[in-house]
Amino acid sequence: MNARHVLGFCLLLVSATARAGEPAPSEVNLDLLAGEAWWGGAVTLGTRMPYGDAPVDINLDGDNRGNQYAPLLVSSKGRYVWCEKAFRFAFKDGALRVASTGSPILHGRAGTSLRDAFRHASRTFFPTDGKLPDPALFAAPQYNTWIELMYDQNQVDVLKYAHAIVDQGFPPGVLMIDDNWQEDYGKWAFHPGRFKDPKAMMSELHGLGFKVMVWVCPFVSPDCDVYRALRKKKAFFMEKPGDPAMVPWWNGKSAMLDLSNPEANAWFTGELARLQTDYGVDGFKLDAGDTSFYRADYLAHRKLDPNEHAGLFAAIGLAFPLNEYRATWKLAGRPLVQRLRDKSHDWADLGKLIPDMIAAGLLGYTFVCPDLIGGGEFTSFLNTATIDQDLIVRSAQVHALAPMMQFSVAPWRVLDAARLAAVKQAVALRLRFTPRILDLARAGAASGEPILRPLAYGYPDGGYEAVKDQFLMGDDLLVAPMVTPGTSRTVRIPPGTWKGDDGRVITGPATLSLEVPLERLPYFERQP
Repeated sequence: MNARHVLGFCLLLVSATARAGEPAPSEVNLDLLAGEAWWGGAVTLGTRMPYGDAPVDINLDGDNRGNQYAPLLVSSKGRYVWCEKAFRFAFKDGALRVASTGSPILHGRAGTSLRDAFRHASRTFFPTDGKLPDPALFAAPQYNTWIELMYDQNQVDVLKYAHAIVDQGFPPGVLMIDDNWQEDYGKWAFHPGRFKDPKAMMSELHGLGFKVMVWVCPFVSPDCDVYRALRKKKAFFMEKPGDPAMVPWWNGKSAMLDLSNPEANAWFTGELARLQTDYGVDGFKLDAGDTSFYRADYLAHRKLDPNEHAGLFAAIGLAFPLNEYRATWKLAGRPLVQRLRDKSHDWADLGKLIPDMIAAGLLGYTFVCPDLIGGGEFTSFLNTATIDQDLIVRSAQVHALAPMMQFSVAPWRVLDAARLAAVKQAVALRLRFTPRILDLARAGAASGEPILRPLAYGYPDGGYEAVKDQFLMGDDLLVAPMVTPGTSRTVRIPPGTWKGDDGRVITGPATLSLEVPLERLPYFERQP
């Protein structure tokens, strides 16, 4: 770091300390070892990992970057850095600098490899509780109603979507009913104008073979009766005494539950349990817990920082095995499904899926789900003429052998016959590998280790640190999807004997040039 950079870094920390009245920051300065590569911090930084060569300066405090994050760094040489509070880290000029205003920074060397570093961090700082989310989330594709229905969630079209899934030859799985099924934000009842008989709908969906999740958030609309009742309990973050803050978020301005208040926490958890009892809802997509909503001036009356408030929202899901999160602070080693943030319908964002899933696993978020197949940006699907059909096929192939697979846009609506057949082929492959994926999920729950891993995790000292377009499922299944336009790619094969999807047996280490027609997903199974 140059002098100006160091001065600016220190001034930021001193300023934050002075404002909060906290003790002097904890700092760690480490010279990088030869060839050392680092991962960690935040999931959406996956494409910038591994760190070490290029300058990086990241402040985690109060910024989850739209996805999961954690105060952890692990290296290919067995080193680790951990802090109970958020930290700022920078790589520059062959050195790593980490500083926190809130808690001592712990670091050390647990061995010689990335796996050594992660295993030590997992056992020491976020040991697994051994529990698995609902196996249905792994056993078959998931389906989300967002792209097809957007804000017009309604009983007729939810059932139409579910029946089409089955009629088109796709296996039933978990079905997520997304935002705007409810009467109001915080008024968690099916809207009576759009859902005439929600109990009958749930019964029909269950009869088709689906488990059903509904979207929820920690916001409450300020013009409903629920708001008035919760205001009396001081269940919200306050702008000033007695005056709940109107927090801006992507759906306007709403009051936000202060889950550090036991009454607010009990009310929200009780509402979710009531949905299960009253309607037969199986689980919940818990959205909008981003740290940017927890402003410091809202929190002055509580002794928690924005990161910890985000953690309280994530902890709600521990009571519900069928869950999904997009924004989480810490809570690694717990049975929470962590979905990647919404990706655009383009090749650049398709290329983020693998490095972001790798980052999630190396932060301890074992049960990672890619974003919606083809992307989660609904505006991309409003005009079918602008849809890239090849992209949807390749996206489905990335999902097929990942820990989870989630559809939203209806493939039969936007794809021609050949490409629809290719997507169905990816689903069939997933079903064939389901027993192995479930075994890996159970093993991940028991050990805390990632299900989806970079090659460097299983095969250290092979020079695989920069490989971001392949991944391992466990140690014995190598997956190499197409994440760029075209029909050819290069694949790195680690040491050992591997059998490819085409039946070819390869002895590694080796580098292969493959032809990958649209219907092919290259994968390799390690042989005994």
